[in-house]
Amino acid sequence: MPKIVVDKELCKACELCAAVCPKKILELGHELNSKGSHYMRQTDEKACIGCKLCAIICPDLAISVFK
Repeated sequence: MPKIVVDKELCKACELCAAVCPKKILELGHELNSKGSHYMRQTDEKACIGCKLCAIICPDLAISVFK
């Protein structure tokens, strides 16, 4: 089962990943990182298909997808 890992310190919550996700399973989280910014989180681990579009579009390389 694929898994999305977001590096909360690198993510700046631009939400590009959420825009390209075909399953719409990424959303802005409520917690803050050490810089005071929100970061993205995966909402449904079972729905991820491992397409890696989120990791490809991330300008800060904050997302890794593991299969």
